[in-house]
Amino acid sequence: METFAGLSGFHWALLGAAVAVIGGGIGSAMGITYVANVASGILTEDPDKFGPLLPVVAIPGTQGIYGFITGVMVAFVMKPGVEGGWNALPGVCGFYIFLACLPVAFNCCISAIYQGLTSVGAAGMVAKRREEAGRALVLPALVETYAVLSLITTIILLIVAVKPAIDAALKA
Repeated sequence: METFAGLSGFHWALLGAAVAVIGGGIGSAMGITYVANVASGILTEDPDKFGPLLPVVAIPGTQGIYGFITGVMVAFVMKPGVEGGWNALPGVCGFYIFLACLPVAFNCCISAIYQGLTSVGAAGMVAKRREEAGRALVLPALVETYAVLSLITTIILLIVAVKPAIDAALKA
């Protein structure tokens, strides 16, 4: 089994998937916590605002989903389709998978935190003017753009750059 920097391709790929899932999950948990704390206070005063506040509280959780999607892609889509499976993956190709996972890992971690902070302001809008719930959701959705771009980048890197490198290495 060929290694790169002392790790097999399987280990590099596993590390990439784990970093993506962990980064998105940590950021989402923190972002949701920020806005949920504010929403709890609002709901104490006016429980009828639960419906309009729920999307504002939930939106920072999407980055955790993007990390999960990346982990699943690595586990199922990138697995070499040859005898030996992951054991046949050269170390350098596993390292490429690891690198392709980094946009989601870092961007989703950070953007979810900032999306939670932006959602705090949106929750304040809903507290004062319930009818502004739709407009309030637009503000944290703007932060979402960068998480989506990181997911698209990771997908492109995995499919367009890494998958052909894996196929070429396995044919050699």
